[in-house]
Amino acid sequence: MTRLVNRDRSLEELERDRWAAPSGGETRLTAAVRELRRKPIGSLTVEDMRLLIRQDVGLAHLLPLAVGVLRVDPLAEGDMYEGDLLAAVLTRSADVWKEAPELGREVRMILSDLADVPPAVKREVEAFLAQ
Repeated sequence: MTRLVNRDRSLEELERDRWAAPSGGETRLTAAVRELRRKPIGSLTVEDMRLLIRQDVGLAHLLPLAVGVLRVDPLAEGDMYEGDLLAAVLTRSADVWKEAPELGREVRMILSDLADVPPAVKREVEAFLAQ
């Protein structure tokens, strides 16, 4: 899962998977995800990554980028609350972390250096560390 990625390419390009146009009404969330999948991953904001990761979209490409952001700012904030990117990363399934153990170790190191865990992410941190 941790490989070098061309940040000028979109998830659609990297995954070689263009989603078909919606056949009917789609939710705002689905429309947002569809649009973000077309954006070069190097231009994704913290909020963009948080949203996509929460939807389990593009994890092979986005988790390494998100962990890079968390290395610099463990409590990076999208549009929700302080540490919302961290919460999105921590709540991915155990299978995701089995596929990328080195990334999981890096997340654990980031957590070990985190002095104060905000209440909004405390439960997610505890659950991740208990895996």
